Amino acid sequence: MALFILAVIVFIIVDVLIRMIVKRLSEQKQKKEREIVLQESLKLDFTSEAKTLKRAEVQNPKAKILCVDDEEVILGSFRKILVLDGYSVDTVETGQEALGMIQKHHYDFVFTDLKMPLMDGVEVTKSVKHLRPDIDVIIITGYASVETAVETMKYGAMDYVQKPFTEDELLDFVKKTLIKRQDKIQKQLKPKVHITHVPASDDFVKGEFSIPGGVFIDKNHTWLSINQEGIAKIGIDDFAKKLIGKIDSIELPNLGMNVKAGQPLFTVKQGNRVVAFNSPVTGKVSQLNTLLVDDLSALEITPYERNWICALDTDKIDDEIKEMSIGKSAVSLFQNDIEKFKNIMKDLLKSEKKEGEYVEEDQLYIGQLERLSDGNWQKVIAELFIK
Repeated sequence: MALFILAVIVFIIVDVLIRMIVKRLSEQKQKKEREIVLQESLKLDFTSEAKTLKRAEVQNPKAKILCVDDEEVILGSFRKILVLDGYSVDTVETGQEALGMIQKHHYDFVFTDLKMPLMDGVEVTKSVKHLRPDIDVIIITGYASVETAVETMKYGAMDYVQKPFTEDELLDFVKKTLIKRQDKIQKQLKPKVHITHVPASDDFVKGEFSIPGGVFIDKNHTWLSINQEGIAKIGIDDFAKKLIGKIDSIELPNLGMNVKAGQPLFTVKQGNRVVAFNSPVTGKVSQLNTLLVDDLSALEITPYERNWICALDTDKIDDEIKEMSIGKSAVSLFQNDIEKFKNIMKDLLKSEKKEGEYVEEDQLYIGQLERLSDGNWQKVIAELFIK
């Protein structure tokens, strides 16, 4: 037995070592390939696209980056450091060329120097966010201009990198900004609603709004499913969960409590903010989902199915259910409220926007209500969840 255990341990150690060696060899091969790409690409002529354009493309890049700076030495550093680490990089020396490039190509980032003749980094930032709001802008700045670089964030810049920088400093910075961008993209929502035809947790599209087939949706964005005995399980729907964002706690009703349709049933809390959801139907509280309350992270997977909040023994379900939506009518309810939410947000964001500040008015994000002031947060809750 001891020999068997020893053999297993040796096998695991050897396997780990082999994997490490294979990984290191693969990385060395990739680096050599990228060095060749970097050398060869700089010999090619891209002046038909932009007079000062130099391009280095790698296979399966971590990100596509456009750098603009009037100093070729800075651009050379960006190309060498970032291409060898797996990024595709285009460089140009003027802001005007950069704006032409973003209209022809898709980039994840534009790195722009702050101090440039004719068109400075502030103007590049404004123009990029106007023409291609999906591209993230990073400011390249010297120590003396850090304050101005920070100011550009109100025009839509994501962050700034300070020169001179070391290779490790630039790589670490770009890695962090890429993670930040990926996190932002994951939180973006499409104004699309689909009906799932299997348990919601198995057919859940994170970037869209979903409604399980057979589930009723109330106008205040609670959902309801009912069994043959007239017991209705109730929770918050995907529209409410995605826009509210992280939920810190849920205040459950009392077992045995009688409630009428339209009366407060349970309360969702986010920090010091609360949303009191009204009951979609009349009945007596017969069950509480304490498992959900103990593990609210389950709502990040789906707010439906097993993640109901409480159950009611209903009294007037046949009449009250007629006021709720299911299937295509539930989809229409979501779509109407998505448009309503977008219009409300446009007005509210304008009221919170500081002069000259950049705001993405048309974009939907998971947890978008978290950004609002307490007063505006309450206005949205009143319009969408207390009907």
